[in-house]
Amino acid sequence: MKQELIVYVDQQGEPTGETEEKLAAHHANTKLHLAFSSYIFNDRGELLVTRRATTKKVWPNVWTNSCCGHPAPSEAFEAAIVRRLDYELGMTASDITKVIPDYIYKTYPYNGIIEHEFCPIFAGRALSEPRPNPDEVDDFRWMNWLEFVSAAEDDKSDAWSFWCKDQLKVLKTNQALQAFLAR
Repeated sequence: MKQELIVYVDQQGEPTGETEEKLAAHHANTKLHLAFSSYIFNDRGELLVTRRATTKKVWPNVWTNSCCGHPAPSEAFEAAIVRRLDYELGMTASDITKVIPDYIYKTYPYNGIIEHEFCPIFAGRALSEPRPNPDEVDDFRWMNWLEFVSAAEDDKSDAWSFWCKDQLKVLKTNQALQAFLAR
């Protein structure tokens, strides 16, 4: 994959005009930048969770939601999600729906790196089974939503990513996600 650029944004998610190479941008003083987080469900209503590759610079070897990433400059979120699902998991999805438009988080340092993202949250429907790229994903599984919530909320050892656990605080009662799951 070619060099990825991240897009710096203000607190409202508006681009500042600055970009930087993805790996160089993530350090102990990471500035607020644009990202997305996606939760992909199969036809049985199960959530796809993934374990990040041990070779990842940021939060390696932890379980997390289906797919996260950064839209390229001027790239629509939906296009970025499709691109990253294909690259990370060799899969496709449809019905990509924004369920939380303005989620922002900042992690504590993990291996000396702080994530700081304006990160809308999306849900989608799997059209194929994952075929993980080993540079991105070490493992995956399909989980019942309530089983996932319980596992992530009960985690005290960083087995699950910070953002995944933090997003649950707003996702558990989110009406847009509940409507998506009821379809």
